[in-house]
Amino acid sequence: MNDVSRAKAAAEAAAAAFPAWSALGPNSRRSLLNAAADALEARAESFVAAMREELRASEPWARFNVALGAEMVREAAALTTQITGEVIPSDKPGLLSLALREPVGVILGIAPWNAPVILGCRAIATPLACGNTVILKASERCPRTQSLIVETFAAAGFPDGVVNLVTNPPDQAADVVGALIDHPAVRRINFTGSTAVGKIVAKRAAEQLKPVLLELGGKAPLIVLEDADLDEAVKAAAFGAFMNAGQICMSTERIILVDAIADAFVEKLAAKAASMPAPAVGEQVDDEAASNVADLIEDAVAKGARRLTTGAAVLVDGIAPGMKLYHDESFGPVVGIIRVAGEEEAVATANDNAYGLAASVFTGDAARGLRVARRIRSGICHINGPTVQDEPQMPFGGSGASGYGRFGGKAGIDAFTELRWITIAGEPGHYPI
Repeated sequence: MNDVSRAKAAAEAAAAAFPAWSALGPNSRRSLLNAAADALEARAESFVAAMREELRASEPWARFNVALGAEMVREAAALTTQITGEVIPSDKPGLLSLALREPVGVILGIAPWNAPVILGCRAIATPLACGNTVILKASERCPRTQSLIVETFAAAGFPDGVVNLVTNPPDQAADVVGALIDHPAVRRINFTGSTAVGKIVAKRAAEQLKPVLLELGGKAPLIVLEDADLDEAVKAAAFGAFMNAGQICMSTERIILVDAIADAFVEKLAAKAASMPAPAVGEQVDDEAASNVADLIEDAVAKGARRLTTGAAVLVDGIAPGMKLYHDESFGPVVGIIRVAGEEEAVATANDNAYGLAASVFTGDAARGLRVARRIRSGICHINGPTVQDEPQMPFGGSGASGYGRFGGKAGIDAFTELRWITIAGEPGHYPI
């Protein structure tokens, strides 16, 4: 059986398991999801080993993945009794009018490599809580890591066919994903990954009129205004830019500084970055990724920017629109610094990008921070906090080239259920004809 045939078989297994799983009571689904979360934590050592081998991941990053992945599953478990509806008042006498949320069928979750346990669990946990069966399409970079997720759910007691895994070599990805999107059993798709591939997934799904939830790339700005606590902003900027070698969709890629504090901030951040040893920053996933970052830095410096650090964490001051580092997602341990005259220019610069996932603004005035945050075009914005933040219960997603739709909490229920209108007539009907 080839890769496409195996993918189709997974879709058929999920379809066969859907009637029984969708009919299972919410507390039974909750119990199984909680058991899966416990089992994930119990297998931490296996995940650490797999992530190290496949992704060059550090042990702290792998353990963080397992911990937050388990939290994702527990949050989904808590949602099983929150999939509710409402009674809508009707003008028709005796009519009981109901709005109900129901599972849709088979959900295809396509997960990336950069946070493989967190995002692998996110791709399937809430769909399962809502009564859907799932297919986890693993990243070609980490099939073993993400296969462990599915093995863990099976060990926790999930019935056959409810949670399915599809893996494939890189040269078969397009055929496998296309076959899964086209399969009639697959009713919705969620994809986390690059904007370029997200467009392909969305186009293919649109041809089948299937809804897609897309969480794509980012070029997160962090604004520091003149009244900010610079020490706090420096800590947040260093964490947001360099955690996991900058290989996070929310990573701080642009630091926008008001002139009045720019020199002081840059001095502090450069010292912080220079003090960060390579193990703390982490390794990039492969040599090609490292080469891409090096090219972005070289292009910026050739066009007039200044590289301020020489270690694993790289600061580049003075990036401008003509440089690739200004617009292109680096997905690596480098951050560009942009200096602006004031708040208005800071907001305009933050919005001078196709992406719109995460953002941050530092200021000593909370009301001012809220005003600025609401003018930034992004799905997520933090005031006096880093761009890299995630909690399972929060609505997570972006706009523009960062995609559309939301994971997390009750927003996830909306994404993975169908809203239906059902009525019950309680009195004889009266019709004009």
